Amino acid sequence: MVSHSVWIVGTSRSGKTARLVEQFCNWVTSEKQYTESFYTKKTGRKKTGDVPEFLYLKQTEPGVLVLAANDDNRRELGDIIVTSTLGKYPVRAKTPLGFFQDEVILFWPLLINSLNLKAQFPVRLRPETEQELATKLWRPQLDEEILRLAGVNESRLVRRILDLLQLAAYSGIPCENIAQILSKGFGENSTTLEPEFLASLLLDWRNWCLERGLLTYGIITELYSQHLLSDRNYQQHLTKRYQAVLADDVDDYPSVARLLFELLLDRGAVGAFSYNPDGAVRLGLGADPNYLEGLAERCRVEILNGPPLESLSEQLTKQMVELVTSPMVLLSLPKTVHSIQTTSRAQLLRQTAEVIANAIQSQQVQPEEVAIIAPGLDAIARYTLVEILVKQNIPVESLNDQRPLISSPVIRALLTMLALVYPGLGRQVDRDAVAEMLVVLSRKQQPPENSTDAMNRVSTNIDPVRAGLIADYCFVPHPDRPNLLPVSAFERWDRIGYAATTAYSEILQWLEQQRSQQELRLIPSPISLLDRAIQRFLWNGSNLPYEQLAALRELLETAQHYWEIDTRLRQIAPVETTPHTTIIEFIQLLRRGTITANAYPVRPIGGARKAVTLATIFQYRSSRRSHRWHFWLDAGSPLWAKGGAATLFGAPFFLRDRLGEPWTAEDEKLAEEQRLQRILTDLLSRVSERVYLCHSDLAVNGQEQIGPLLPLVNACVTVISESTVN
Repeated sequence: MVSHSVWIVGTSRSGKTARLVEQFCNWVTSEKQYTESFYTKKTGRKKTGDVPEFLYLKQTEPGVLVLAANDDNRRELGDIIVTSTLGKYPVRAKTPLGFFQDEVILFWPLLINSLNLKAQFPVRLRPETEQELATKLWRPQLDEEILRLAGVNESRLVRRILDLLQLAAYSGIPCENIAQILSKGFGENSTTLEPEFLASLLLDWRNWCLERGLLTYGIITELYSQHLLSDRNYQQHLTKRYQAVLADDVDDYPSVARLLFELLLDRGAVGAFSYNPDGAVRLGLGADPNYLEGLAERCRVEILNGPPLESLSEQLTKQMVELVTSPMVLLSLPKTVHSIQTTSRAQLLRQTAEVIANAIQSQQVQPEEVAIIAPGLDAIARYTLVEILVKQNIPVESLNDQRPLISSPVIRALLTMLALVYPGLGRQVDRDAVAEMLVVLSRKQQPPENSTDAMNRVSTNIDPVRAGLIADYCFVPHPDRPNLLPVSAFERWDRIGYAATTAYSEILQWLEQQRSQQELRLIPSPISLLDRAIQRFLWNGSNLPYEQLAALRELLETAQHYWEIDTRLRQIAPVETTPHTTIIEFIQLLRRGTITANAYPVRPIGGARKAVTLATIFQYRSSRRSHRWHFWLDAGSPLWAKGGAATLFGAPFFLRDRLGEPWTAEDEKLAEEQRLQRILTDLLSRVSERVYLCHSDLAVNGQEQIGPLLPLVNACVTVISESTVN
């Protein structure tokens, strides 16, 4: 190509993505001229308007690889590029991990030959299934003494060990070298487990998975970086498919992404990369911004110096950073910064919601122009804020609100239904669960009326009181065959009423029918039974609330994945357990709350939802959003220095510029200071008009809050207290 690779540096909202797209359009223009010349020389004919332009380009131009830090950004960037080029050029938009996964599965036959693997199609493990299987594999070695030395419970320890494999893979380190990295990092004074022991567990786990064709994110990344990228056949295919790469926000990419970029650049591809020095949102979670920054040496560097349009960054960043880093400095923040101060956190949540409601109702700001950002959002805070605002007819959008599936009554009802159909599941059901199932499965089959609260639209034929009476008198517990009796078993069944009696009889008849079909083995799998129940009692042509649709979709996807893995394991090594054991394990997995509902579609159809945004720091920064007003919740919390996301165990050991170096308390202090400065700079670039620092003297547990942002709260001139609101 005519153009050279470019490295675009800029702060948040400085125009990096727009410049990235512009660079791509420049390539297209240059390549169009080159291709027309090439076609004329090759055929002796000039390009005519009768033939679409992209047909000429396909003769010489491979596809373009477009990468973004996360899935939401990937969709947006892909849409922008396709729109800008009218869809004439082959563009493949992926996240780095999504690209690695696709390539490993696509070139699985090549890996089978090079690694002498069994010829079977690979199956990706979800994180919750990965943890469950790893726990079963390692349980004989994770005795009480090991857990005591680790200082955490079994579940947490297994997750930590699995994270080490993922971090090593992201860093481009083979699994065999993990013990060496950990030995150097922990040093002689370590009180943790032996690095050789941890590495041996991971090697056993990796080999166990590969024998069965099971892939985790860590194994996928290691296979790609250690085997595919170094394979000559793969390199030839890769460079034929892609002669251009665009990567947005590479400060959030793992180290192995640089290996991919360098290979493409070495083979003549052209690249455009954007880098935010104040980004690094995923630092500590696998990203390695310093290592990726080394790519700048191979590119023409463009620095976007201009401050973000309509932001408080230029006005406030220097002052706030100075106050945080030098608390003794006597400065007062301008009137664009307000503070809401209370004694207790309950008061803080209420007053924050009231200030937002008053501002929206007085037309000072629109709901979609307000964001509530917190270092961590517990269930109480989320519920309180949503409840108060929704009562004022102000919608709230929780970014990436992943609640456990088991928290949904619909999901619990379906699990209870499974226990009543399949034998051997009696210990998984009780009287309260049966009553809840009757309420959920007896919903009235009528289209819901228009309402702002979808969950309150659903009405049922069996109310909770009648469901409780039926469960008390008609449910017969049994460890193998729990049963429901006809309503006439209740002496005063006339008190139940016609509607509830009819609905209960229909449920009872349907359950009996499913039992008989299960005995005759006419139900292929529990997934089919779940689908039948959804079609019969929940769907039936009606419009389900969005939250229930998301939960039901995730339940079916999870069940399908779980039984797919179970089938694969039984094929490799048949076990002497019954299929009902798998159902019990599935129910228990859901009840542990490790599976959450990922709502789809992620983006609304049509215009953006007009709602107040509620998010953690990590979620908000990852989404790359901006608003007129910010409410920084729990401004006195020490969690602001953590960035709203926990750093993975051992993450600093796998950064390429300090592989295996010990991580000291001084290193941790410096890292927190740098992270806090990046957070302030980034958030101030994403707010255009006003910032509210919301602070309570006491946290939820009653402890005094003396976090790193407290000097900012004390420097506020405009203070809103409880008496002011009242």
